[in-house]
Amino acid sequence: MALCAASEGHPFSNLIDTLKSEKCEDKKFFNPLKLNDPRYGQLPLSIRILLESAIRKCDGFYVREEDVQNILDWRQQQSSTEIAFSPARVLLQDFTGIPAMVDLAAMRDAVAKHGVDPNLVNPTCPTDLIVDHSLQIDFSKCAIQNAPNPGGGEGHGTPIKSPSAKAPQSRGSQCGGQGQRGCGKGACNDPPPASGRAAAAVQIENTPLLCPFHLKPVSEPETALKNQEMELIRNKERLQFFKWCSKAFKNINVVPPDIGAVHQVNLEYLSQVVQERDGFVFPDSVVGTDSHTTMINGLGILGWGVGGIESEAVMLGQPVSLTLPQVVGCKLMGSINTLTTSIDIVLGITKHLRQAGIAGRFVEFFGPGVSQLSAPDRTTIANMCPEYNATVSFFPVDDVTLKHFKQTNFSEEKLELLEAYLKAVKLFRSYQDSSEDPQYSEVIEINLSSIVPHVSGPKRPQDRVAVSNMKTDFLSCLNEKVGFKGFHIPVEKQETLMPFLHEGREYKLAHGSVVIAAVISCTNNCNPSVMLTAGLLAKKVVEAGLAVKPYIRTSLAPGSGMVTHYLSASGVLPYLSRLGFEVIGYGCATCVGNTAPLPEAVVGAIKQGDLVACGVLSGNRHFEGRLCDCVRANYLASPPLVVAYAIAGTVDIDFETEPLGVNSEGKEVYLRDVWPTREEVQHTEGHTVISSMFKEVRHRMEKGNKLWSNLEAPESELFPWDPKSTYIRCPSFFNKLTKEPSPPQSIENAHALLFLGDMVTTDHISPAGSIARVSPAAKYLISKRLTPREFNSYGARRGNDAVMTRGTFASIKLQNRFIGKTGPKTLHIPSGQTLDVYDAAERYQREGIPLIILAGKKYGSGSSRDWAAKGPYLLGVRAVIAESFEKMHKNHLVGMGIAPLQFLPGDTADSLELCGKEKFSVAIPEDLSPRQELTVKTSTGKSFRVTALFESEMDVVFYRHGGILRYVARNMVQQWC
Repeated sequence: MALCAASEGHPFSNLIDTLKSEKCEDKKFFNPLKLNDPRYGQLPLSIRILLESAIRKCDGFYVREEDVQNILDWRQQQSSTEIAFSPARVLLQDFTGIPAMVDLAAMRDAVAKHGVDPNLVNPTCPTDLIVDHSLQIDFSKCAIQNAPNPGGGEGHGTPIKSPSAKAPQSRGSQCGGQGQRGCGKGACNDPPPASGRAAAAVQIENTPLLCPFHLKPVSEPETALKNQEMELIRNKERLQFFKWCSKAFKNINVVPPDIGAVHQVNLEYLSQVVQERDGFVFPDSVVGTDSHTTMINGLGILGWGVGGIESEAVMLGQPVSLTLPQVVGCKLMGSINTLTTSIDIVLGITKHLRQAGIAGRFVEFFGPGVSQLSAPDRTTIANMCPEYNATVSFFPVDDVTLKHFKQTNFSEEKLELLEAYLKAVKLFRSYQDSSEDPQYSEVIEINLSSIVPHVSGPKRPQDRVAVSNMKTDFLSCLNEKVGFKGFHIPVEKQETLMPFLHEGREYKLAHGSVVIAAVISCTNNCNPSVMLTAGLLAKKVVEAGLAVKPYIRTSLAPGSGMVTHYLSASGVLPYLSRLGFEVIGYGCATCVGNTAPLPEAVVGAIKQGDLVACGVLSGNRHFEGRLCDCVRANYLASPPLVVAYAIAGTVDIDFETEPLGVNSEGKEVYLRDVWPTREEVQHTEGHTVISSMFKEVRHRMEKGNKLWSNLEAPESELFPWDPKSTYIRCPSFFNKLTKEPSPPQSIENAHALLFLGDMVTTDHISPAGSIARVSPAAKYLISKRLTPREFNSYGARRGNDAVMTRGTFASIKLQNRFIGKTGPKTLHIPSGQTLDVYDAAERYQREGIPLIILAGKKYGSGSSRDWAAKGPYLLGVRAVIAESFEKMHKNHLVGMGIAPLQFLPGDTADSLELCGKEKFSVAIPEDLSPRQELTVKTSTGKSFRVTALFESEMDVVFYRHGGILRYVARNMVQQWC
């Protein structure tokens, strides 16, 4: 669907306006303000984006003038009216992208047979395909040698060999720490000498391997290169196909492996906020097949996740159909507490929204508190949508967002265009100005000052304790009976002090004394502000003259080299080191019990005094005795609180009334004196982290991938299908494609392939996971001379319809009433034989018998999967008769030309006394209309009515053509033949 603004006779051509800006001359746009309708200013900003799209894309078929009026009348139409939305772009990751691209390649073959130039088949909506789901870690580097592993599982000191390759021998690659080629400490791939602290160095995807002494990248990391080589070998067919796609198709951008994760590339490189196309500017928006697509809403870009067939439809120019959503306004009030970190805020807001019950709705943030959240805070909150079941969590663009874009890859010209356009159409917000607040379906207020920092412990992660109550709570733990929280220390022994000598000086331990403090960032990489807060706190503590007691076992284990990079770039790493928080490597250490032994004098004092000593860490595991068998109380805390408790030397402290310590000048230093402000953290984050991350992604995009660049791929306009391939195969969706569609065909004497109950999910229908050795898919692969070790998974073979069709309804948890027990079997009714579902469907097709499926409530619930509709279509299923459908799956069935038929209210298969073994006939009229009632007759003489769940004329058109793929291909044939 082209940008309708360029066409003469556009129904809203009177709304076309020109931006009034020096650098934005001749930039046209549709201005909804020219409607002169007061309702526009009352709409939530996310709904305004839907309205702008409807105005711009109005063509009288997909989008009608009535749709524009319905969106304007959102207050009355929400939750009841279907609208069409055309996003600005599509985002695919490789697992879900490959079937979409295989379908487009097959469509080229289909139109070419009719004499149409195959080069005309391209996505009409700009599409980005990020190859990021194929990397497996066959090789890794780990410097923990024979470390204890009380946490269970594989010991970190035990090398795990890949079944496909031997672990590479270290070649002694060196950093540039001393001289040109290496450091004076020796080969940087070797573990550092023992220093009394556990050390680990695990190579992580897209993370440089750092020299443990100079914290500089090792040149040409052997591990990453070997993993990339294995990725290329294992996925060569798929990658060659993607490479061909990048050359053959217009309007598609393939981002090769090793550039970044799909959500990272979307946030840091692809997002535009304002798009410019065909001489018009309009809001950026996206639908994606990645579960993290919703993160983009934190930057003021409307976007959500969709299934494979929906994404294909949008690629081919069809809009997304959705019910005009309710929009919950989340009003943020109050000021963030001094000690509250970004992670505290994200989890606090998520908890409130989860309790509010907002499933399926839009959430839009407003109120003065929003201005206190950085752009990373907002994207993290938006990413939590699945946790509280919202469709999107939208943060309109404001000054904070603009500041963020100034630190990224946006030019001054782009920034000026962005700001001028958003302000011209009232999509720019000042959160401090309540007069700009729109009307919402309902409003939830969250007082940010009510979100307080917590720690978890002393034995279980679910036992949360407010930091302000820590002193009181620890005392109660001493008093309580031994259990999940209690230690049952007699009152007369709770004041015990145990002196000991360490490095020639006397110290004293008490109940609550901290002896282990570990800053671990593996669970905090999503938002770097907490690590920066810890670093800035360390800087201020050192400058205030405080230090960590030398007997406390301190460590810093970043989750990736990027964390070390931004701690170093911001200048805080030396201060963390001064306090004893030195980088020990990259990998699981303290969390899994890989803590170096405590000094013997410390252990002796703890045991002699029967003390409840404490460990504090920012990881995610801390069960009793896990860190060290003599450390009974362990608390999970944010990285800065780990530093704070390490300085205090005890958890038995009230930070409000008691000082962290006393410096050499005798001055008491309180935590409030040295805790960094949010402004300080956000300033540092913006100038070191954000800019570095965006520069890195841009550098990777421009540099490309050497292995990808050298990968050979066909140059032809038609893809040369390899008949021997078991990964990529031309699907049969376009077989017998005629220039004109046939009239809707009634279904005559169909058998039920399956008789199912309630809550049949897409997991039951769609191939997922490993391929069972006795399944039809396994038999097919064995016939291709593959061994079971080479089967891979259904997910990896989504580009092969022969495998995927054989795996449809192959779930071992499928409950088919014909069989009476779970399993991927069904009854071939004419013969009475029990067969695999695929084998039965194949026999029915040979016999020329059409198929239906009988089901109960919520058929197709669960995650969206394109093969949950494609598979049944290729099995020969013409209709599904169910009590109700999951909406997205119902749309997918229509998109594949399968009729979703719903029993009338009160009717069920049981109430109609259907046994499922009857023959079913459904009369489908030539003038089929949306939601028309149809009659189903059975071979036993019964008849009943069903509703054909075609929601719009567009649905009916797709069904007439046998699905959206055939509709688009046929339109192209009709246009160019």
